[in-house]
Order: sequence, then structure tokens, then C-alpha cells
Amino acid sequence: MTRNTEKQDRGLYRSRRGIIFGVCRGLAEYFDISVTGARIITFIAFLFGGFWPVGVVYIVAALIMKVEPVLPLTSADDAEFYNSYAHSSTMGIQRLKRTFDNLDRRIRRMEDIVTSRESDWERRLNDGERV
Repeated sequence: MTRNTEKQDRGLYRSRRGIIFGVCRGLAEYFDISVTGARIITFIAFLFGGFWPVGVVYIVAALIMKVEPVLPLTSADDAEFYNSYAHSSTMGIQRLKRTFDNLDRRIRRMEDIVTSRESDWERRLNDGERV
């Protein structure tokens, strides 16, 4: 798989290492062109197209494009979670809350089992038995 195909399979993101919103670097990485070339093309478009049309398109692109993930997405679950969070932070936060609530519920069940009267863990520890 070529580098260009890998980038396109990964998706179009705004770069976290960009100068202004990371749009030019994100586009350059996606289309496998030099970042300097993308910035020069954008600057020339600003000069000849005027600030308002090109500036508005640039800002809209910055708002529409998702920010590049901090870590590479290694699985479909990672990609699905990142995309849900990138599109709606409330949805991502709700998903995290559900995950932590499930973990909390499981931990409470384990604590209930270990600390219940029927459990003989305390007797085994006091008697020195091996589990």
C-alpha cells in the first residue's frame, strides 16, 4: 500500500502541527504534496481571489475538517470512537461515561462478592491457606 493510499484510507484531518488551524498541512498530507507548496497555493489564492472568498473557504474547511488524532488509529473500534467524539463531543463524553459506569458496576460486584458474609476469603487469609 502506498503512502498516499494509507493517508486517504485514514481520512482527511486538520494537522495538529499546522501554523493556522492546520488546514494546509492536513491537505498536503492527504494529497501527498509538500506543505510549502500547499501554503504557497493558498497564499496565491488569497492574493488573487481576495481575502473574503478564500478566507471564508479556509475557515469553513477548518471548521468542517476533524482534528488529526493524537495517536494513530489501530482498529475499527478506535476509529469509530474517534469519529463519534470528533463529530460530537457530547456523544463521545456520553460514551466514555457509559464505559466508566459499566466498569464501576463490575468493580462493585467484585467488591460485594469478596466482602460478603458468605465469602471465606478472610478465613483463608487468617488461616494461611492458599487460594
